[in-house]
Amino acid sequence: MSVTVAMIGAGSIGFTRRLVQDILAVPEMAGTTFHLTDISERNLDMVAQLCRRDIEAHHLPARVKTFLNRRAAFTGADYVICTIRQGGLEAFQLDIEIPLRYGVDQCVGDTLCAGGIMYAQRTIPALLDFCRDIRAVAKPGAWLLNYSNPMAMNTWACHKYGSVKTVGLCHGVQGAHWQITSCIERWAKQQGLLQANEKLHRRDVDVIAAGINHQTWFIQVRWRGIDMLPRLAELFAADPTLARTEKVRIDVLRRFGYYSTESNGHLSEYLPWYRKRPEEINQWIDLSSWIHGETGGYLRVCTEGRRWFEADFPNWLKEPPPPIGPAQRSEEHGSYIIEALETGRVYRGHFNVANQGHITNLPEGAIVEIPGYVDRNGLNMPVIGALPLACAATCAASIRVQEMAMEAAVHGDVLLLKQALLHDPLTAAVCNPEEIWQMTDELLVAQAAWLPQYAAEIPAARRRLEEAQRTGTRVALKNDYRGAARVAPKSVTEMATQRAAARANAAAADKANLPPTTASPETKLDTILPPIPKRQ
Repeated sequence: MSVTVAMIGAGSIGFTRRLVQDILAVPEMAGTTFHLTDISERNLDMVAQLCRRDIEAHHLPARVKTFLNRRAAFTGADYVICTIRQGGLEAFQLDIEIPLRYGVDQCVGDTLCAGGIMYAQRTIPALLDFCRDIRAVAKPGAWLLNYSNPMAMNTWACHKYGSVKTVGLCHGVQGAHWQITSCIERWAKQQGLLQANEKLHRRDVDVIAAGINHQTWFIQVRWRGIDMLPRLAELFAADPTLARTEKVRIDVLRRFGYYSTESNGHLSEYLPWYRKRPEEINQWIDLSSWIHGETGGYLRVCTEGRRWFEADFPNWLKEPPPPIGPAQRSEEHGSYIIEALETGRVYRGHFNVANQGHITNLPEGAIVEIPGYVDRNGLNMPVIGALPLACAATCAASIRVQEMAMEAAVHGDVLLLKQALLHDPLTAAVCNPEEIWQMTDELLVAQAAWLPQYAAEIPAARRRLEEAQRTGTRVALKNDYRGAARVAPKSVTEMATQRAAARANAAAADKANLPPTTASPETKLDTILPPIPKRQ
């Protein structure tokens, strides 16, 4: 098949190389042309070298072309895959560090809360630019497959304002599905329903998950015809590892009756209950892996991964190319969607799409994550009906924040941006209104380079900060607060003592499944990450 796949943000080693290998694992897709584009020529060149070497080693007819001009990369594309991190790690650090001064302690900061809201302000204008180029130069009907967070806000903006067929893709459902499967396997062996050496695959457990990205709920779980939902809280609590690492999720499961797709660290920052009192945060998290709730944990592992890849890249070129084939194919949705659209082979997954009556008690037009099927006819999304009320209430609160933040990003509306932060569950649980107003101004000023839509408003934000400083009305900050559970990023020298783990981190598209960390609690973070200047 003659298919062209453009990948923007292709300097991201984890996603780009993984998705290229996944697509080439489909026999009909062996001749795919990949258009890789990134704003970093160095990162783009490193990833392209690896992809070309992989293709040549397997004698595949695929081609890799690189572009610094995204419009040229999009020309003639059938699919555009987006994996950008707008503002890079520099902006990401600001998303975490500035809210910490106000007591807002985030683990991930890329979906909701202060970090996710600001991430949307940077990313949505870029995505709408991409959509304009796709409409202009890609093949008619080209799909945008978006992996970039904040998933719901980004996909919502593209759907409402981008006029491009867009689907949001995330691996959260698959990860949680595996957890449920492992709990059922353990229970089934105890009940004598499985032999000691039998293993369950997640395909053996039938599930329906529905909600919004990172707040999707398993509303149906069946194994061998047995309704497992009533047993899940007991099964998770009995698992010696999950009972320690997933305390927030298990507590929500006990109180709601439904398990959330997203990790302990993610879920804890979307709710107002678990991270609002610093002295209580450590009761709900576990530092064996960043994903269980570590302060700024995702920033740390992304920083380490980038440092290691850049330092170790020559060794990557010396390693034998990995095998490419069905057995090595990941569970990322992207290649399966392209395969289904091109070949007609049906693929079932959970996708982020606009709510058009699919979940009846969530707002129309919002981006929901629900099961669907893909074939040559496109995405086919069934009606789920109403979510359980507690799940719907939690999702609805987030959706209204997403809507305000999305519209603020599109229109450069500072007041709407502040109102989004004011209504964010965790931010509102920690900060009073004046603190939120000041924090928003500080974030706008610090991230001005990536916020073109606010260019006319940022000088006024700077003046407000200066006036508050001059008159003594500036709210007090927690300048020395580094979070309840901060772990220092490792240097390249430190990572070299665990080379396999460092490489796994750098190569991972899904960093939630990294090996346990051996890092110790932070003592000298400012000697590793550049400090943000403190305002007097």
